[in-house]
Amino acid sequence: MADTQVAIVTGGSRGIGRAVAERLARNGVAVVVNVRGTFNTLREAARRVRDNGRIITFSSTTLALNAPGYGSYNATKAAEGFTRVLAKELGPRGITVNCIAPGPVETDLLMAGKSRADVNRLAALAPANRIGQPADVADAVSLIVSRDGAWINGQVLRVNGGAA
Repeated sequence: MADTQVAIVTGGSRGIGRAVAERLARNGVAVVVNVRGTFNTLREAARRVRDNGRIITFSSTTLALNAPGYGSYNATKAAEGFTRVLAKELGPRGITVNCIAPGPVETDLLMAGKSRADVNRLAALAPANRIGQPADVADAVSLIVSRDGAWINGQVLRVNGGAA
């Protein structure tokens, strides 16, 4: 049991968080769903994650788009700054800290109240002309927490199909 990976997933009850929790569980990771905020969760993770562990935070591609009207929303996405600092602080213990910043992903939250034209406009942001799926984000998380992701540290991975 000492070698079992443990993932704390905030917002794991639906949408992207649920897809991430399910994907990691399929990979054999013990998943704990957590509802605390980013700062409190990271503070505890920094103390409790074992050496050579992985921490993943979440942000949003909207920070890279700098879209008018999103200033207040972007201000809530402090995870990118926390990620870069924590990566340097925990690096000597072999712990990597990275941030996933999805673009438009087909979740209940994104789709609520949107017309077909709105959805098409969002899809057109990506060269593949589609909205992402929660599984697309979960696959990126799976890579970063795997052994193959050991040299990826302090990065913001914008999982957005090339939108930004």
